[in-house]
Amino acid sequence: MSNLLKKFSLIILLFFVLIALFGAYSSSRQTTKPVGLDVLVANIEQGKVEKAIVSNNTIEVTLKDGTRETVTKEPTESLPTLLKDYGVSAEIIKQLPIEVASEGGWIFWLSAVIPFLMPLLLFGLLIYFMMRQVQGMNNRALTFGQSGAREIPGEHTDKINFASVAGAKEAKAELLEIVEFLKSPQKFQAVGAKIPKGVLLLGAPGTGKTLMARAVAGEAGVPFFHISGSEFVEMFVGVGASRVRDLFRRAKKTAPCIVFIDEIDAVGRQRGAGLGGSHDEREQTLNQILVEMDGFEPNTNVIVMAATNRPDVLDQALLRPGRFDRRVTIDLPDINDREEILKIHAVGKPMAKNVSLRRIAERTPGFSGADLANIINEAAILTVRRNKKQIEQPEFFESVEKVMLGPERRSHILSEKEKRITAYHEAGHALVAHTLPHADPVHKVSIISRGQAAGYTLKLPEQDKHFHSRSEFIDDLAVMLGGYTVEKEVLGEITTGAANDLKQATRLARRLVTEFGMSSLGPRTFGEKEEMIFLGREITEQRDYSEAVAAAIDKEVGSFLKRAQIMAKKVILDKKHLLERIVGQLLKKETLEREEFEALLSAT
Repeated sequence: MSNLLKKFSLIILLFFVLIALFGAYSSSRQTTKPVGLDVLVANIEQGKVEKAIVSNNTIEVTLKDGTRETVTKEPTESLPTLLKDYGVSAEIIKQLPIEVASEGGWIFWLSAVIPFLMPLLLFGLLIYFMMRQVQGMNNRALTFGQSGAREIPGEHTDKINFASVAGAKEAKAELLEIVEFLKSPQKFQAVGAKIPKGVLLLGAPGTGKTLMARAVAGEAGVPFFHISGSEFVEMFVGVGASRVRDLFRRAKKTAPCIVFIDEIDAVGRQRGAGLGGSHDEREQTLNQILVEMDGFEPNTNVIVMAATNRPDVLDQALLRPGRFDRRVTIDLPDINDREEILKIHAVGKPMAKNVSLRRIAERTPGFSGADLANIINEAAILTVRRNKKQIEQPEFFESVEKVMLGPERRSHILSEKEKRITAYHEAGHALVAHTLPHADPVHKVSIISRGQAAGYTLKLPEQDKHFHSRSEFIDDLAVMLGGYTVEKEVLGEITTGAANDLKQATRLARRLVTEFGMSSLGPRTFGEKEEMIFLGREITEQRDYSEAVAAAIDKEVGSFLKRAQIMAKKVILDKKHLLERIVGQLLKKETLEREEFEALLSAT
């Protein structure tokens, strides 16, 4: 409607511009001086008139001195008759050069037609644009059921290939078969082999599932259709199913190709678990996807790839053979993969010679590829902020901490008392972590506020861990309670600074009892978590144990925490002189890196 108003306003403006131009042209013609009949008669009698042109009711007179005058007369009366009536002699009239101009030409017709034509033209244009508007709405209504999948032609997909994706060696090996089939399907068909119709990419957010799908298309050099699962579903019944049909129809026309559905869990959740009954719009869309995937002919050469980080909520019909019958898991990168990913994202960025990407990889266990790309970008931004020409190691280390904990809050100034409490608190964490044999080594201790923390102790494992022992968990609990124990045993008063530590320690202790079977209650788990599919998150836990067992669980949790506190207390009291040494350096320098921290504790 707003477009129609704009077009109508433009027509009105154009109408007034034409009127103004016509008026300006008409006024430009009237450069003569209007006079009365008496002046005309006087000039004729005095012989000043060189020529007189009669046009309808206007007499245009040109005098011998070049002056032009205009005289208005009655349309029905001729000029000679008029002059006779004013007493001009016949001799003078006979000698007067008189011309009669006939109206004609485009100016005449334009001046005659415009007053009638412009309103008709105005309304005609208005009706035309209204019809265009209605026709456009009809066209949009007809295309409402078409899919909005973005197609990347095969000649452009070669910009991203497996070389663009670091790590994920096992995933690449699985997907190489898909590439081979797309390149030469007859090689598989000759031995009766059927390539999987659907490939489901599983992995945590940011691990590169979408990038891997693009790389497959790039390696094969085939068109790539990309759409999100949420783009299928609309509030109108049947639209999602119609878009699915349209997507697969387009894919079959450009086969061989790849259809990639990102976040398929948005439309592929288990049926019969929605709020709107068992046959809502989302389920109709899912049904259509199931039908389309199972309806492919063997030589269609259309591979359906999908990505999700929630495979547990997908409908079982999607995962059966004949649909998504190949599942490729893309894990979080290990230290070697993280180094390779950092190298890829560092291409084109000026870095100092002393930068070690290996050290950055060591500081980022559990980071995904997207997190590592963010670290490189944050380091580059920090370099520009500090007016440097090259990215140096401190910028990388600070960007790691920024991604993990948040930006520094140097404006968040602590009082001397709070600064001293924070120094003791963080020194307690660091000293216990350094002393206990199964705790991760300390990489950095700081009392500079970052994110929501007044200070922080950064401890990281020497190598990636996939399994954790009971001894490691016990030492981790002691490290978590190190700050709390220092406040209680050394400062003599507990503050709210240990609230988050206590929360994390209690949660870990409860998991040791209820999930890992590491308590005296024996090798079993306690509690069964249930999930509401349509909400997509845990909202309840079903207790499969009695009240007596619940009391025993609470007792075991308390026992773990008590034991951890005793361990932390022993370390702090036995090495109080080292604690004071760490606190002194923190109050002086605010930050201690690993080398400084270890040198400080090893000094006699």
